[in-house]
Amino acid sequence: MVRSLWTGASGMIGQQSNIDTISNNLANVNTAGYKKMRADFEDLIYQTVRTAGTPATEDTVVPVGIQMGHGVKLADTQRIFTQGALQNTEVPTDLAITGEGFFKIQLNDGTPAYTRNGNFKIDETGRMVTSNGYWLVPDIIVPTNYLTESVNITKEGRVSVKVPELGDEPLDVGQIELYRFPNPVGLTAVGENLFKTTVASGDAIPGQPNSEGMGALQHKFLEMSNVSVVREMVDLIVAQRAYEFNSKTIQTTDNMLGTATSLKR
Repeated sequence: MVRSLWTGASGMIGQQSNIDTISNNLANVNTAGYKKMRADFEDLIYQTVRTAGTPATEDTVVPVGIQMGHGVKLADTQRIFTQGALQNTEVPTDLAITGEGFFKIQLNDGTPAYTRNGNFKIDETGRMVTSNGYWLVPDIIVPTNYLTESVNITKEGRVSVKVPELGDEPLDVGQIELYRFPNPVGLTAVGENLFKTTVASGDAIPGQPNSEGMGALQHKFLEMSNVSVVREMVDLIVAQRAYEFNSKTIQTTDNMLGTATSLKR
């Protein structure tokens, strides 16, 4: 009977992790480039009271064994890399990826990171950077006297601007590259809409947008979060009820123990 106390407790702990994951998804429903997470669970070790196939008589065996479970545990929190909705921003430096791929970012310590958030800016040196000032790799550097609204980025990642000295002739300033991974769910999130590689994700595979299996770039668009509020609310209700059900097993076990202890007064 005591086993059910710990089994119910493991279920409550598991559903708390589930609710934590759902709440993070809902908190990032308007975060550009955010990919929703899903909590996956697995059952714990079983106590085998009788093994299936145990001899029952000289000529027969037990067809079904007896196993007692010990609850559940969190197996992983998998990130779902489905395409998010595109939002037209009319901002000349905004980019969205339709299909596979990540932008490569250089952090302040020189290490690389990857993101789906194409909310880029032009800093005081003319370099294209993220909202936190991290450089886009490869470098895209525009002349400091460029015309702000003249920035043009093709689906293949060619970047051009106009400067007063050249009149209407656009100036080519660089090529944006995308990167994909053998196992993108193996990437580890480090915050600020950034991911870093792990042994599980594999090495980054560079490529040109709109070719070699890479997604195309959409200029003046942002990819929004792929979180579905309705789906998350349904999952939240299910998780809440599952949490309550597990608490009921603990209460029921406690009542049964109370009945057993009151047999002798």
